[in-house]
Amino acid sequence: MTKLARIMVAPNGARRGKADHPALPVTIAETVRAAVSCYEAGAGAIHAHVRDAEGRHVLDAGLYRELIGELASAVPDMAVQITTEAVGRYSPADQRELVRDVMPAHVSVALREMLPDDGERVASRDFYHWAADAGMKVQHILYEAADLASLFSLIGEGVIPAGSLQVLFVLGRYTEGQQSEVADMDPFLAELGLRDGIEEVDWALCAFGRNETDCLVEAIRRGGKARIGFENNLLNRDGLVATDNAERVRELVAAIR
Repeated sequence: MTKLARIMVAPNGARRGKADHPALPVTIAETVRAAVSCYEAGAGAIHAHVRDAEGRHVLDAGLYRELIGELASAVPDMAVQITTEAVGRYSPADQRELVRDVMPAHVSVALREMLPDDGERVASRDFYHWAADAGMKVQHILYEAADLASLFSLIGEGVIPAGSLQVLFVLGRYTEGQQSEVADMDPFLAELGLRDGIEEVDWALCAFGRNETDCLVEAIRRGGKARIGFENNLLNRDGLVATDNAERVRELVAAIR
């Protein structure tokens, strides 16, 4: 599978736990069960985080390999994307090491975490070109339109390989009470229209709060893809807490039909 599915589920993320929702998966077994139910509901891909014995987000190659193996057995047609999310705990070198150890087919990397300053340019250039040569699909996580402009600039400078790109536009931040709006995607799409010399941009979107479904429906209508799930939002369109991740997927599938 060279591209990620139109609907990707992000069932846990790095920050929430059982105290936030009892159906949020934290173990590998729970994540696999969530993946199966979300695949049956209509998600063709999963954005996967792994947790340690205390439930904390970790960049652990062994746990990721275990999870990928279990998912391949339980839902072989579901694309699996791992994350290098730093959450203030991991360095760019830690993130690069994880990807080299796991060799995933798909990985998400936040541009501003991998390249926080010019001191990481050489190592990051080696990493991005190595990943491209290895056939990995790197999805660049972008938090504002300026990140997209920086991405295009880095491509022009040869730091990031030219060619087709996968990007994720994040509408909002991990802050208490965050509510994304459909209009929040407009600056990203305006910047996207300015691209020059980029063969293809395969873009997706995630959003926070009860407007998540509306934001994702509009993203799909405009030619993008959707990432949905408890990582960013626990609420259905009506403002009530969803039973589980699969319910969030079912609501989106019904809305885009």
